[in-house]
Amino acid sequence: MRLVSSYLSTALMALVVLGSASNVMAAKPTVAKPSLILQQPNVSLALANELIDATMAVCHAEGKSAVVAVVDRAGNLIALQRDDSVGPHNTDAAVRKAYTALSTKTPSRLLANNARANPDSSNLNTVHDLLLIGGGVPLKFGNEVIGAIAVGGSGGAMQDESCALKGIEKVLPTQK
Repeated sequence: MRLVSSYLSTALMALVVLGSASNVMAAKPTVAKPSLILQQPNVSLALANELIDATMAVCHAEGKSAVVAVVDRAGNLIALQRDDSVGPHNTDAAVRKAYTALSTKTPSRLLANNARANPDSSNLNTVHDLLLIGGGVPLKFGNEVIGAIAVGGSGGAMQDESCALKGIEKVLPTQK
């Protein structure tokens, strides 16, 4: 009798567990409000590599060596390529210029010019990770900034920016 009682207790417990599980499965799932979930375009590794290849090709066609960096919309480094002859400081500069262009949604050369011309903005050079030197350009998808690209070491801020803009034009020709 005790054995039967033990089996009945186990069977009853199993029914309770199954019943509870089916109630949980039958309950409506909680759905977050669509306005709370972000769906944002971003730079992929494939896009970053295409941009870098195109930009390096432009620099090389002009007889210039360079380092090119691409960051995503959060400022994370996605890809980087450096020619053998480019100084190591240019690598850090390219990453920081890309971050600056992304963070401010402004080409880094324009930001540098504005900071020099406007006393209220002159302290931007004290903000950690911003680098007020030309060569960084925001990447846009429609009206959204999805990342940034920057060139360093190609022969000055104007040359760096020119290589970046020509590289973007080859891969994302609708961006201005």
